[in-house]
Amino acid sequence: MLKDITCSSEINPEEFKRFKMKYNGWVDRINEELDRLIPENNSPQGSIYDAMRYSLMAGGKRLRPVLAIAVSEMLGGDIEKVLPFACAIEMIHTYSLIHDDLPCMDNDDYRRGKPTNHKVFGEAQALLAGDALLNRAFEVMAESISRVPENAVEGVNAMRVIAEASGTKGMIGGQVIDIKSEGKAIPGELLLYMHKCKTGALIKASVLSAAVICRADTETMKILEEFVECIGLAFQIKDDILDVEGNSKVMGKNTGSDAAKSKSTFVSVYGLNQSKKMLLELTDQAAGCISGFGEKAWFLKSLTKYLAIREM
Repeated sequence: MLKDITCSSEINPEEFKRFKMKYNGWVDRINEELDRLIPENNSPQGSIYDAMRYSLMAGGKRLRPVLAIAVSEMLGGDIEKVLPFACAIEMIHTYSLIHDDLPCMDNDDYRRGKPTNHKVFGEAQALLAGDALLNRAFEVMAESISRVPENAVEGVNAMRVIAEASGTKGMIGGQVIDIKSEGKAIPGELLLYMHKCKTGALIKASVLSAAVICRADTETMKILEEFVECIGLAFQIKDDILDVEGNSKVMGKNTGSDAAKSKSTFVSVYGLNQSKKMLLELTDQAAGCISGFGEKAWFLKSLTKYLAIREM
């Protein structure tokens, strides 16, 4: 859930209170559904469910599923039709975090204030927990499509959007570039491309898959694509800033890890001040993209502002 933060001049206290209540309500609904989709299990392989649930139910912002639900609401769609795809995206995101933390990748000890999955369950079990979450995500989407055959075309197209964003053209491809770039100074163009894939692709899929399910027209899809590309980059820039300036106790993980691993970040490539300027420009651009939706876009606009001032 969202924690209390000091609101900037761009988001007044009353607006933030309204936003936080709605955000937290959706997070509760998402958590209930995730708990239902991956319950505790006493079978001989039950330990894998423990490992899956350990990371999936550890908290977090639930940004991606919230984005999907918010887009559905803005477009007048049925939130319950989008919810399985939103939860599937969160499973995919969680699997990527488990794998990112492994010794063969980033070798991190803490995630969301808790020991990482492999520290609790061992490397082999953590690897399998990530694999299982990825598989379960596609089971959930396929089950949803089979339950509502009249929306099968939209469901399959949404699943394709999510699959592509998770694969070599998206998250995995970005991770490959990140690994190959460790210890090297990379140009800004490659940094932007890397994070459009590694971080931005799955955030983008959250918005566009929901729009597909809601049968958004071509113009609306174009607007939403521009909007989410802005917030995807803004999200990563803020992460890089927090790795330098953030409070490790608030964030639930160690800060300064990127510099320690000689990773190229927006701060290392552009500098702290320029990174902050880029963050504000992308935030304003994102809010401007959806201004045409009027009051229906109030939550997404508030979310855009919140992402720029978050502390974790």
